[in-house]
Amino acid sequence: MTGLDWAGLMRSGLHGLRLTPAQFWALTPAELQLMLGLSPTAQPMGRDRLKSLLDAFPDEPKDMNDG
Repeated sequence: MTGLDWAGLMRSGLHGLRLTPAQFWALTPAELQLMLGLSPTAQPMGRDRLKSLLDAFPDEPKDMNDG
């Protein structure tokens, strides 16, 4: 037993992604994860990180003639 939810994966691939059975079985697990949006990705930037970037790289004031 592999511990994978094959029924759930097939349902997601065949119905959710509208893959054909041949397309589904041709995918690697990593490709299926990526298509389902399950791959590990960086977290969205939070307020603390945005503030640190704004502090490190402040906008320079522009005068009214910068057009």
